[in-house]
Amino acid sequence: MAEMKILTKFIDDPRSNELEFYESVHGYDGMKKALSIAPEEIIEIVKKSGLRGRGGAGFPTGLKWSFIPKDIPKPKYLICNADEGEPGTFKDRKLIENLPHQIIEGMVIGAKAIGANKGFFYIRGEFNKGIDSMQKAIDEAYAKGYLGKNILGSGFDFDLVLYAGAGAYICGEETALINSLEGRRGHPRLKPPFPAVSGLYRCPTVVNNVETFSTVPHILDKGADWYSKIGTEKSPGTRLFSVSGHVKRPGVYEIELGTPLLELVNDLCGGMLDDVPLKAVIPGGSSVPILTAEECKTANMDFESMAAHKTMLGSGAVIVIGEGTDLVETTYRFARFYAHESCGQCTPCREGTHWVRDLLHKIKEGEGTSADLDLILSLARNMEGGTTICPLSDACVGAVRPTILKFKHEFEARLKDKAGKEEEPIPAQTGV
Repeated sequence: MAEMKILTKFIDDPRSNELEFYESVHGYDGMKKALSIAPEEIIEIVKKSGLRGRGGAGFPTGLKWSFIPKDIPKPKYLICNADEGEPGTFKDRKLIENLPHQIIEGMVIGAKAIGANKGFFYIRGEFNKGIDSMQKAIDEAYAKGYLGKNILGSGFDFDLVLYAGAGAYICGEETALINSLEGRRGHPRLKPPFPAVSGLYRCPTVVNNVETFSTVPHILDKGADWYSKIGTEKSPGTRLFSVSGHVKRPGVYEIELGTPLLELVNDLCGGMLDDVPLKAVIPGGSSVPILTAEECKTANMDFESMAAHKTMLGSGAVIVIGEGTDLVETTYRFARFYAHESCGQCTPCREGTHWVRDLLHKIKEGEGTSADLDLILSLARNMEGGTTICPLSDACVGAVRPTILKFKHEFEARLKDKAGKEEEPIPAQTGV
């Protein structure tokens, strides 16, 4: 099996982050086409391509752009979400460091489509190399006339500002990101109103992910029909996956959507490290439900297959877990992360994530009881399904409950009132 490189075709070239090199491989051709056509036509091309957001939710990109109201006096804003903070995820960082002009080109196209004259590149504060690479590219783009006033004589203006956040995971949620840009605490906002109507400075705003913007220039350059024929009918195109864990060749891989999960693990990543048996895979970052080795046999890397397996592609982080891994310890570490990153705005998340963390620590240390395990599952039911403003509480549940239910024998073996005893199994929960 080989990768299908569209976004990452030139990512390993030492000059890939330079404007001159990017132009030599047809860089900014998609933008030039977009500048010559009407905004509505750009949106229709992106809609027809079937491109879905690469940040986690998989919402259709063209449809999202079409929600921006037309003919209103307020300014419109475009934001690139480069606050990559999901445990196990590092694909966007590679694009930022190695192909910054591809992102800028995608943002100019998006700005023309929605009528935005100002954009922000919101990057995670720890990405020092990425910050330098992106700022250099922005400066080059201004010098060449790809940013600023009257871009390439088209009459379209677009200014782009780089903004480094403070490293809060919650700012990966678009409304928390917007609050941060406004100088406020990174707290998610109640929706509605949605950002398309009332976003940055209470003006119409579109927020898309780094990989999403990186894909747009290729669609404009080669056409919607070309892109829609890659991947599956409902999940067209390629996607980047950051693979870590017990594989021989971890890294960032670009594959056609619909590729079997085990082909990614066994072929591209070289199989399991030290040839240990596969135990489980977390297919989309720490917040999505885990897949057992048996489930992995029928799982494909597309939105529909993952939904059928009651999990998600999420942030594109594939965490491969080999036999011998302590899943009690792993689950506790994820819970500790979510407890630490909760903004504290909503009670189910503020209290629930800390309770889950503390109960898992108790079980991990061999001091927990069956009542503690049941309490975690009870807490999970009260933490999910719209009880909070943003999905962080649901993310904690996704990282914890499915693992407990699918590998409950490992958790029960640590309970001091169940060790070596035959007892009633944990009742099955719905909505794993």
